[in-house]
Amino acid sequence: MELLKEPIDVDFVVDPRPLTDKERKLISDFIKNDKLKSAKKSKTLKNAQKRKTSIKKRVKQKE
Repeated sequence: MELLKEPIDVDFVVDPRPLTDKERKLISDFIKNDKLKSAKKSKTLKNAQKRKTSIKKRVKQKE
């Protein structure tokens, strides 16, 4: 793995201060919402795959 060099005009600063309760809550809420969105998205994809499979089964049965 290679080390990345800082660009000449950019300084990367890490702020080691502890988070406030408000910041902690905002981050936590964001993560929860993101997990819900991705769960809904994967559920929708799974349902679409099930529909395709069931349609294929019905077509084979008719033949």
